[in-house]
Amino acid sequence: MSETAPQDTPRIERLISLAERLVVALEADIAALKAGKPAEMKSMDPEIQKLSLLYGREAQNFDIRLAKAAPAGLRERFLAITAKFRQVLELHARMLTRVKNASEGMVQAIAREVERINAPTRTYSPNPGYKPPPAGAMLFNRLV
Repeated sequence: MSETAPQDTPRIERLISLAERLVVALEADIAALKAGKPAEMKSMDPEIQKLSLLYGREAQNFDIRLAKAAPAGLRERFLAITAKFRQVLELHARMLTRVKNASEGMVQAIAREVERINAPTRTYSPNPGYKPPPAGAMLFNRLV
């Protein structure tokens, strides 16, 4: 294979560096979620958000032919960090989905209990009267 042009090697190195920093932040998020402390998530930090935007921009403009033409050591590092980043990102998404489902379940359970407590007493009279519909739980968009 041909050698990478001198200006392309820094792009690959930059992508590797960005991915490594994002992996560290995502692993810290996963640890915070496992500890039950979502407020300590690193991905909420503006610096990490800027970093992920920069990584997205770099990755979007990256041509895979550059990685194929890179020296073997650099290519192996790039492939390894890309695989690790994908793995950590999938685990992070699963953890966030679990937390989201648990919190939505708690909100719905609390709303059902409040509706049960605030339900009017049913009488045995032939005309039970008007019963306003319950307010219901807060609805969440499943896409968020």
